Amino acid sequence: QVQVTENGGGSVQAGDSLRLSCAASNSPYSSDSMGWFRQAPGKERGFVAAISWDGSKKFYGDSVKGRFTNFRDNAKNMVYLERNSLKPGGTAGYYCAVRLGTGSKYYFEDNEYDDWGQGTQVTVSS
Repeated sequence: QVQVTENGGGSVQAGDSLRLSCAASNSPYSSDSMGWFRQAPGKERGFVAAISWDGSKKFYGDSVKGRFTNFRDNAKNMVYLERNSLKPGGTAGYYCAVRLGTGSKYYFEDNEYDDWGQGTQVTVSS
């Protein structure tokens, strides 16, 4: 079974930078696409970013475009999500997901992903 684990959340101050990491282990493939989603309190989970297996293709949700950077290091089997200058009200749970064996594609809908992590909470205070 594929295991997905996020790290890097916590309590941060507005204006701080943030790097979340995600590791997916036990995949039977070497060409998995990865995605990030987030869920703010009282809101539905929404798409943040997706990246193809080799990192050559990336896509960001309209609400986060220009504010997040998504990249991966396949040598370490890690995917990262970076955000500079966090704003008050940016508190959310961030979730990493894997779509197995998809090669150069990436996906925007949460029902297109096969396995999910438990999420990592980011709390932004002013």
